[in-house]
Amino acid sequence: MLLQAVGIHKYYAATPILTDITMHINEGEKIGLVGVNGAGKSTLMRILAGEESYDSGTIHRQKDLTIGYLAQDGGLGSDNTLHEELRSVFTDLLRMEEELRQLEAEMATAEGAELESAMRRYADLSEQFRQQRGYEIDARVRSMLSGMGFADYPADTLVSALSGGQKTRLALAKLLLQEPDILMLDEPTNYLDIPTLTWLEDYLRHYRGALLIISHDRYFLDVIVDSIIEIEGTKAVRYTGNYTKFIEQKAANYEKQLKQYEQQQAEIARLEDFVQRNLARSSTSGRAKSRRKMLERMERINKPGEIKRAHFSFQIERMTGSDVLHAEGLSYAYEDRVIFQGASLSLKRGDSAALVGPNGIGKSTLLKLLIGELQSPEGSITWGTNVKIGYYDQEHENLNPENTVLNEVWDAYPHLDEVEIRTVLGGFLFSGEAAEKRIRDLSGGERARVSLAKLMLQNANVLIFDEPTNHLDLYSKEALEAALVDYEGTLLFVSHDRYFLNKMADYILELSPDGIRTYLGNYDDYVEKKAELAELHELASAEGKGTAAKPASTSVPTAPAKQVPNRLSASDVPKAARSSAARTYEEEKQARREERARQRRLEQVEAQITAKEETIADIEAQLIDPDNLHDYVKLQELHEQLEHEREELEQLYEEWGRLME
Repeated sequence: MLLQAVGIHKYYAATPILTDITMHINEGEKIGLVGVNGAGKSTLMRILAGEESYDSGTIHRQKDLTIGYLAQDGGLGSDNTLHEELRSVFTDLLRMEEELRQLEAEMATAEGAELESAMRRYADLSEQFRQQRGYEIDARVRSMLSGMGFADYPADTLVSALSGGQKTRLALAKLLLQEPDILMLDEPTNYLDIPTLTWLEDYLRHYRGALLIISHDRYFLDVIVDSIIEIEGTKAVRYTGNYTKFIEQKAANYEKQLKQYEQQQAEIARLEDFVQRNLARSSTSGRAKSRRKMLERMERINKPGEIKRAHFSFQIERMTGSDVLHAEGLSYAYEDRVIFQGASLSLKRGDSAALVGPNGIGKSTLLKLLIGELQSPEGSITWGTNVKIGYYDQEHENLNPENTVLNEVWDAYPHLDEVEIRTVLGGFLFSGEAAEKRIRDLSGGERARVSLAKLMLQNANVLIFDEPTNHLDLYSKEALEAALVDYEGTLLFVSHDRYFLNKMADYILELSPDGIRTYLGNYDDYVEKKAELAELHELASAEGKGTAAKPASTSVPTAPAKQVPNRLSASDVPKAARSSAARTYEEEKQARREERARQRRLEQVEAQITAKEETIADIEAQLIDPDNLHDYVKLQELHEQLEHEREELEQLYEEWGRLME
């Protein structure tokens, strides 16, 4: 057991935030910490990390335990470059390396006892440096920068030049390199695009330390964690399994507790009825008194409380025409840098389309071009008849921080009376005094719910969302999904929430610098299709036949079943692929050959690394061999050979990293 919390209580003024929290974290455990917004998850994590005090209880930590904690907006403030900032994690190793260089210089000129002392120190220090993976520092830094989405950033990029989200991402990268015994991450998936999320998931799955993660990303929790701790009603309950298993267990527990409660209520009613009918009769009075004592001694079961969840729906005033949107050849440049060009897409009535792509590709920019907030220097945008657009901005810039929740919504819809506004807000969990809170005092999730309330009242028949699930708790996400499933209008949204993408998307619009490519199906279908096309492309290249698949058009069908020429659909491309050699015996044989070749090369590189480390250790031993102490020419040769071997070892580590990826 690395850490144990027993009976933790935390109050803000007289309000209990956490009561009697008892939990533990064992070596290697991966725990998800969940609960509604405001339940106290972040507070508990800060307490466990030693970042915040608590009012009573005890926390036991293993001796010399290291904890790495990342807050939701835990960005870095530094004048270093990205590479320098991550190298600073290895300060002790870098000092050790500097001392080794100094000792090498001293041994080249020292004599007698001074030389012997330097040699002993050098031998001990070089072995420590090797065991602590000192030769891997630069390879590990480059690998981490690449995995966390900084591979294309210039080497001299300063931390201070990054955005807030990028600084948080770099802080996470730095924390991962530190490899603490317990890694505590509060919403680590914020600001990550899907490729970076996938990399992070793989990294955390193989992380040797323990993990405690707060996340509203259901896909992420399912992949990473093996147990869930839910904060509900200021208390903590632990469940075994990932998020999906937790939901199943919680539902089963609720049904079981409700059944026990109902059975006891039926028994209480039966006993009370017996007492009432028989207490006055002398012949049955004794039995009635006995039943009354039984009632008095009975330990009452509380009715299990249902979680307060948001409930709302999106309605439309009138239908659009069949053609909702046609955009052709859009482009945008920022500070003379072209972000994307040639972007074209179409929407039909009832479509639900997801716009995806890496961070910085211009997804939010494209949405703003479509609604007219920004202007494209070329191309055209044509909206259909009767279109009424509702736009959800992930930054919530349309909210007045000085307004109360009630006034914010009422100002937007002054024709409604207060009762109607409060009824709407109640559906978004702003009842009573909660509706009087100022916007500036709200959490990110609460601001999101206010924006959704305003959007719902708009009755738009086209909804455009920019990251709608950011900051929403798990239950609010489910409420949003339920509302959108029943929505009769047209949807276009940007999201990196893969669970949301899978549930809501009928097709995927992939934005790249050269335009948009369309894929039928949800996110899993999109990933599968990308993998198929990559395999076909490799096969065609190997056979000298050029590209394996014709580029997809950006048109969108009115119904998934309709065949559209030049389109990557879930039905026509696989058939064509199979007919032209996809999934053939030869392809599978080729794939197996390539995998065997990769494994053989990986074994060779690992053997070469071992041999190279032994060679370096041998050279270091020769440097401190008394027979070589006065042979300055040989010492110089050994120094040069040592530097050469270290450079080759670094190259081997880089190749090993590429093969592992």
